[in-house]
Amino acid sequence: MGLFSAKDKEFASNLDLLASLVEAHGGQVVSRHVQRRGVSSGGADKMGDPFSRRTLLSPGRAREVADACQQRGVGVVVFANPLTDHQRAVLTDMFGCLVLSGEDLR
Repeated sequence: MGLFSAKDKEFASNLDLLASLVEAHGGQVVSRHVQRRGVSSGGADKMGDPFSRRTLLSPGRAREVADACQQRGVGVVVFANPLTDHQRAVLTDMFGCLVLSGEDLR
């Protein structure tokens, strides 16, 4: 999972790197989710900002990821972005599984 600015053309390679870190730790990537910021009209001024300080994501994207976690029996969601302890706690509760940052895998 990652929040990326619309200007970031390398987001796919960043997710590939994250997937390789997950696999190096014995995990299996079952899904990838991306939240883009600044793609829609009016979002350009906020491209570097998260949608929510609590989750980084828009409410719709957060529900989408939570549903995918439940449907696939996911044990861990790994974010490409750094997360605060509060964000980890909120996302863990929302997704129903452990939430880590890619920094935790390095």
